[in-house]
Amino acid sequence: MELRQLVYFDAVVRHGGFSRAAEHLRIAQPAISAQVRSLEHELGVRLLSRTTRRVGLTEAGALFLTRARRVLDELDAARDEAADLAAVLRGRVVLGATPVLAGLDLAATLAAFAADHPGVRLTLRSGLVAGLLTDLDAGVLDLVVGPVHDDLSPDHTATALRDDELVLLTPPDHRRARARRIDLAGLRDEPFVCLPPDSGLRRVLDTAAGEAGFRPHVPFEVPTPADVQALVAAGLGVALLAASTVRDDGQPVGVHAVRPALRHPPIGLIHRGEQHLSPAARALATHLTRTAGM
Repeated sequence: MELRQLVYFDAVVRHGGFSRAAEHLRIAQPAISAQVRSLEHELGVRLLSRTTRRVGLTEAGALFLTRARRVLDELDAARDEAADLAAVLRGRVVLGATPVLAGLDLAATLAAFAADHPGVRLTLRSGLVAGLLTDLDAGVLDLVVGPVHDDLSPDHTATALRDDELVLLTPPDHRRARARRIDLAGLRDEPFVCLPPDSGLRRVLDTAAGEAGFRPHVPFEVPTPADVQALVAAGLGVALLAASTVRDDGQPVGVHAVRPALRHPPIGLIHRGEQHLSPAARALATHLTRTAGM
């Protein structure tokens, strides 16, 4: 049995006859007829009932057609996968990442992907999640790794990768430096250090402070969590920060649980929907999801 016999048989059924199947396949009608007859001879049953006006399926033909189409569908899927693999091998992916990654070793993860896909050109851009999502919508980025906030646009698809938590930072000589847990309401008169107003962290701070009955005074706005830690260590204020971004080798600060406990958005992989992903981007998304772990 040959694959072309299945293709010819399927075409005759789909197009209602040998002539139309021949036109569709751009093959001489006698060749199609001969191959279908050969298939019937090999199977030992008639697959088609032929009259002067039409071609129909016999009972055996209907059963055989179901399985033949499964074979052809699998072949089409194999071709698509091969095409995707070829595209992955020569693709390009631009990934945006925030400084808040809940301990995800992005460098090692990308290095492993690059080793498995040496033909893919990887580009990494860093920034706050609001700006990265704008670039994602503009088509500048293929994927974003960062906090997944509750107000994420329905145009975006997110897959959680890791959890994080919020902690309170105080200067080493702060009056509450030895406290394990600090009430946020007790800090209403303290200056805060935070990321810019368009950051997710700033929205978390504003919301939490509002629920505690005050509006936070934020005289110091800095671009990265490392800068936040440095200014708190210098005694310029207190700060809320993702626990994963507090560096042991950074400036010394007091690290406290905050009361009431504040939820940090999970760190996730964000994109614009499966239809927008190139094969290379899909491969990287699968790799990140598989290796990140919760």
